[in-house]
Amino acid sequence: MKFDSPARQNPIDRLKVVGKPVERIDGPLKTTGRATYAYEQNEAAPNAVYGVIVGAAIAKGRILSIDKRRALAAPGVLGVFAHDDTGRLGTGAFYAARALAGPEVQHYHQAVAVVVAETFEQATCAAALVDVRYEREAGAFDLAEAMGELPRQQRLHVRPEGDNAEEAFDAAFAAAPVKVDAHYTTPHHAHAMMEPHATIAAWEGDKLTVWTAIQIVHWGARDLARTFNIAADDIRVVSPYIGGGFGGKATTGADAVLAALAAKRVGRPVKVVLQRALMYNNTTHRSATIQHVRLGAGKDGRLSCVGHESWSGDLANRVEDATAPTRLLYAGRHRMMRASGAHLDLAENGMMRAPGEMPGLMALEIAMDELAEKLGMDPVALRVLNDTQVDPGAPGRPFSKRQLVECLRTGAARFGWDKRAARPATVRDGAWLVGMGMAAGVRGSPTLRSGARVRLDKAGIVTVETGMTDLGTGSYTILAQTAAEMLGVPIEQVVVKLGDSTFPVASGSGGQFGAASSTAGVYAACMALRAQIAERLKMDAVDIEFVGGRVRSGGNSRPLRDAVAAGDLTAQDAMEYGTLSQRFAQETFAAHFAEVGVHAATGEIRVRRMLAVCGAGRIINPLMARSQIIGAMTMGVGGALMEELVVDKRGGFFVNHDMAGYEVPVHADIPHLDVVFLDEVDPTIGPLKAKGLGELGIAGVPAAIANAVYNATGVRVRDYPVTLDKLLPHLPSLA
Repeated sequence: MKFDSPARQNPIDRLKVVGKPVERIDGPLKTTGRATYAYEQNEAAPNAVYGVIVGAAIAKGRILSIDKRRALAAPGVLGVFAHDDTGRLGTGAFYAARALAGPEVQHYHQAVAVVVAETFEQATCAAALVDVRYEREAGAFDLAEAMGELPRQQRLHVRPEGDNAEEAFDAAFAAAPVKVDAHYTTPHHAHAMMEPHATIAAWEGDKLTVWTAIQIVHWGARDLARTFNIAADDIRVVSPYIGGGFGGKATTGADAVLAALAAKRVGRPVKVVLQRALMYNNTTHRSATIQHVRLGAGKDGRLSCVGHESWSGDLANRVEDATAPTRLLYAGRHRMMRASGAHLDLAENGMMRAPGEMPGLMALEIAMDELAEKLGMDPVALRVLNDTQVDPGAPGRPFSKRQLVECLRTGAARFGWDKRAARPATVRDGAWLVGMGMAAGVRGSPTLRSGARVRLDKAGIVTVETGMTDLGTGSYTILAQTAAEMLGVPIEQVVVKLGDSTFPVASGSGGQFGAASSTAGVYAACMALRAQIAERLKMDAVDIEFVGGRVRSGGNSRPLRDAVAAGDLTAQDAMEYGTLSQRFAQETFAAHFAEVGVHAATGEIRVRRMLAVCGAGRIINPLMARSQIIGAMTMGVGGALMEELVVDKRGGFFVNHDMAGYEVPVHADIPHLDVVFLDEVDPTIGPLKAKGLGELGIAGVPAAIANAVYNATGVRVRDYPVTLDKLLPHLPSLA
C-alpha cells in the first residue's frame, strides 16, 4: 500500500478503540513473570550451555597471545574461542566495531574470547583463567584534545547559501545588538537499561536461530549474515520482549555473535548474557559533546543569526549531531551549524534516546535563556517571538504541523509561570532556594516501510504478525488497537505476535519511528483483509463498515464470522511512503517546565515538579503515551543532574561501569510529573495521523532543569551534569 497523499477520513477515525486509554495487553504476562525475555527461552532451546565473555584489558593495541590451557582444564568447560581459532569475523552494517577483537583491540572490554561450560558458574570461573597478553598502544581518549586534530567527519549547514555564507554569518553576529557566545559540554552517557544484552543461539545444520534482545530484528538477521558470511534467509531472529533499549539494542552485538559462534563449535545451544560490568565499555553509548552556541538578536528579541557548532567522539565514523534541533527550532536569517566527529578510542558512539536533539537542546535552550536575560525578556515570550511555520533551513518547506507556541502558552498557564521571579536567587522556602525553568523541545517524526500479516479465523480471532518489537513502549497494545478498529472487533479478540524475523519486515523500535510506521503497516494489512472479507461476503469493498463484530454495506449486515465459514482468511501488506516527508518538515514539539529546590548550604538539588506539553499528532493510547513521556522526562532528570560516564584518560575506559557508579534517577528523585497532549492530527504522517513521541519527552528536559537551577541560585552551569560541586563555591554568600 502506498501512502503518497495526506490521509483523508478512514476507518481509524471512528475512534472506538484507537485513542482510548487501553491497558497493556502484555501487562499481565510481565507482572506475573510469564513474559519470556531473551535469556529465558529455555523451552525453545533445551540442553543449552553457558558462555561468558572475556573483555579486553586495554583500550587500544594488539593481542600478543591467549593462553587457554587453564581455562580448558577447568571443570565443565566445553571450549574457549577467540580470534586465533575463529578467524577474523565480519562486521554488520550498523555497528562499526567488531564483536570479537583480534589481533587488534579497538576499545576497552571489547570481547577477546568466549568461554563455554555446562553451567554459568563454571564458565564464569574459567573465564578468569584465560591469560591474555597485550601490546598496548597510545590512544585518543580526551575529546577536548582530539578536537585539535582534523575532524574525521563534518556536517555543515549554512543559510543563506553561497560561497561566503560563513563570512556573512560572522558579520551578522558581529553586528547584532544583543548576543550570546558561550560553550557548553555534555558528558558520555550510558543506556543503562534494566535487561542486559542477552542471547541464546542454536543451529540446525546451516540454519541459525537466535533469541536475543534487539530493537530491529531484520537488522539483526542482516548483520549476523554479514558477520558470518552466510545468507540472511538462513538466520531467524526472535525477540518477543525487551527489557529496555533506548537505542543500545538496535541490532546484534557481542552477545549474539559469540553465542552463535560458540553454539556452532560445541554443537549445542549457547546462552550468553553480557556481564553488567562489561556493558558500559563493550556496547554503544552516547558520546560526550563540546558545543559552541552563538545567538544574535535585535533589541526587540528577534533572532538575526543562529550559530551552533558541536564536536563529539567518533570511533565509528558516526557524529552525535547536536546541531539537529537548532536547524529547526527558531527563525533567524543567518544560520551556521557544524557537527564534527573527532576520533576517540573509546566504546562506539551510537544511537541513544533522541540522538542529536537530546544533547543539542541541552546547550541551545540554556543559550536561549541567557539571551532572554540579556534582553530583559521572559524566556517563554522570546521563544514565541521567534517561532516559524516554515523550516528555517529550507524556507519553502512548511511544517506539517507545528504547535510549539500552543505548547509554550499552555504550559506556562498550567505551570503557573507568571509566578516565576525573573530575578534569580530571590525565592526561598526555608533553607531551599527555589527556581523555575523551561525549555522547548523538538524531535523528528520519521516513518519507515513497515509490513504486517493479519489473519481472521473461524473463532473470530484476529491474529497480527509483524517483525515490530516492543521494548516496553506498548507496541503490542497499539497494534491490537489498530487491528480492532479496522475490523470492528473488541480488542480482546486480537492476538498480536511480534519480534520474529520470519514475520513481515517491520520498522522495529527506534528513532521515534516505531509507532507511526508499525501501525500503518497493520492498517495496510487490515485494508487488504477487509477487501477479502468484502469479496467473500459479496459486498462493496469501498462502501463497507466493520462495527461491533458485523460487516455492513448498503442495507446489508452480516456477522464477521460469516466471512470465514469457508475457511480462515489471511492478508499481508506493507505501508510504503511517497514524497510527503520531503514536502513537509515532519516534527514533534514540546514545552518543558521544571521547578527545583537547591539547598542553600549543601547545594543539594531536588526537582519539585515538572510539566511537559506535547504536540505529537493523534495519541493512539493516552495512557501509554503519558507513560512514555514520563519515562523520558525521568531520563532527562538523569541527564541534567547525575548521569556521566567518567573517562580514565590514561587507560582509556569508562571508570564507573556498573549500576552503583553510573547514577540514574530513582523513585526518591522523581516527583509527580504532569503531561499534557495537545489535540492534534497530522494527515501527512500516515493513515493513523499519529506520530512517535517517546523521544520527545527527553528533548529539552535537562535544559529546563538547568535553567531552573540558575533561576534558583543565580549560578549558571554550562557543563553537565549540574552537580552540587559546581554550585557550592557560589552558595555561601547566598546562604
